[in-house]
Amino acid sequence: MFVRRDEAGRIVSASLEADGAISEWVEDGEPELLAFGQGEASDATLTASDLRLVRVLEDIVDLLIERDVIRFTDLPEQAQAKLMERKSLRASMRSGLNLLGNGDDGGLI
Repeated sequence: MFVRRDEAGRIVSASLEADGAISEWVEDGEPELLAFGQGEASDATLTASDLRLVRVLEDIVDLLIERDVIRFTDLPEQAQAKLMERKSLRASMRSGLNLLGNGDDGGLI
């Protein structure tokens, strides 16, 4: 495996092919390379967990607003903007997934 290192000598990327920035060869079983791979997997797992947690927090905010515990306008403007952006993105994704419609339009797509 070809690797690129940072200033401290830590592996920061790996590739099956060498290029200008990734040119040092390291054997596949080397502990340093294995540690790098495990770190990448851990980062991906943490990122996936963060994304799921964001959705949970959005649902909690929606529930608090629905039950009149807080008002949407009580949130900071930046939080309002981010929540509205995410709601808009989810709505457009839902409508994009319904390409065939629900049958109420006479069969037109």
